[in-house]
Amino acid sequence: MLSKKASCDSHGEDSSYFVGLQEYEKNPYDHVHNPSGIIQMGLAENQLSMDLLESWIAKNSDVTGFKEKEVSIFKDLARFQDYHGLPTFKKELAEFMEEIRGKRVRMDPNKIVLTAGSTSANETLIFCLAEPGDAFLIPTPYYPGYDRDLKWRTGVDIVPIKCWSSNHFRITESALEEAYKQAHNQLNLNVKGVFITNPSNPLGTTMSKQEFDIVINFCMAKSIHIISDEIFSATVFTSPNFISILDVLHQRNLQDFGNFVHVVYSLSKDLGLSGFRIGMIYSYNEMVISAATKMSSFGLISSQTQHLVSKILGDKKFMKYYMKENVKRLKRRHKMVVSKLKMIGITCLRSNAGLFCWVDLRHLLSSNTFEAEFMLWNKILFDIKLNISPGASCHCSEPGWFRICFANVSEEMLYVSMQRMKVFVETFCGHRRYESLTCISRQSLGLKWVFELSSFDCGTDR
Repeated sequence: MLSKKASCDSHGEDSSYFVGLQEYEKNPYDHVHNPSGIIQMGLAENQLSMDLLESWIAKNSDVTGFKEKEVSIFKDLARFQDYHGLPTFKKELAEFMEEIRGKRVRMDPNKIVLTAGSTSANETLIFCLAEPGDAFLIPTPYYPGYDRDLKWRTGVDIVPIKCWSSNHFRITESALEEAYKQAHNQLNLNVKGVFITNPSNPLGTTMSKQEFDIVINFCMAKSIHIISDEIFSATVFTSPNFISILDVLHQRNLQDFGNFVHVVYSLSKDLGLSGFRIGMIYSYNEMVISAATKMSSFGLISSQTQHLVSKILGDKKFMKYYMKENVKRLKRRHKMVVSKLKMIGITCLRSNAGLFCWVDLRHLLSSNTFEAEFMLWNKILFDIKLNISPGASCHCSEPGWFRICFANVSEEMLYVSMQRMKVFVETFCGHRRYESLTCISRQSLGLKWVFELSSFDCGTDR
């Protein structure tokens, strides 16, 4: 009765990543009304500096009232706008991206295609560059949503570039070559490009110069595309600094290869405006810009949103303060999470960006398998009520790694979540080694939480 697309299960919602989000919605934590609920640490959302944006909004009533010089512009914004977007908004967005990149590269507003979030931007690019039966190579671990965004409607496949903890999950030339051969020789797929995230989600690391050279040289030799998702580019809170692939092209004088390089960006992470659905594609390829602009008519950003955000971005003094303060808060929160995890015997991959930590829980596995990882994730979600993302959902090559998001929760919730994790580790490890995930009943564990949490000082939220 329905189309193949409507009846197939390739959307990816059966992934543990999406299951965790759904379970949270059924039983969300509230310190007063539901203190035993699930704490959401699986959502990479930046709420640490929302108060700064709210303060700006409160002080600029003319903007929110859609007025300019006390004259209403509501009617103008409410009328039809073509899918190229408001020129003033694209100008401010280009200047903001230049600031993030240290003004090393000029961003041309005419090379920007506006989309309803980075999800739409990524899918649009895949539609422009590939056909069903083609593939993109992606380093692992990667954001679980890519299985939906890049594959579901396009029919294009993903082939993993397997990265390992032994070199901190860095991209290697041998891994790239292996993935390329697997796509062609084993899967009979035509590789159209390499898809990278910089800074990485879920690793929270920026790409090194060596990795850039490996990826660019590889793609130049194969005459294939590079898509660089840079939506976390202004969340870098410590060295090394963020370097865009556009910077590298400029430094290496590779303008001729520019037609093969495409950048995705949004304001969902850096400004925490995920609900505003502001995404974009930046490309030097005129054919891609033309086709993507036409496709963008299926997912536009409202004129009212463009107007409001252009005014925020246009307040250069405020934006300079916001970016500085946001990085400061991210650094503080990251340090807090890493130190508290370390106190209970849990280490994280060294990172310098993002809204999350890549956490090593391999010592808590009953065996070195993804089945054991699933058991552990299941316990963490349903027993201690923390929604974190298991490495398997990110296609990690090794079991036992998890992504924990820290910027979407209050400080009070963070303290509670860390205390829950502390009790869990102490209970199941016996302060030494983890032996069994089934040796203690949920009831006894719950009683110990009540005792521990009742005497725990949650501190104050900032």
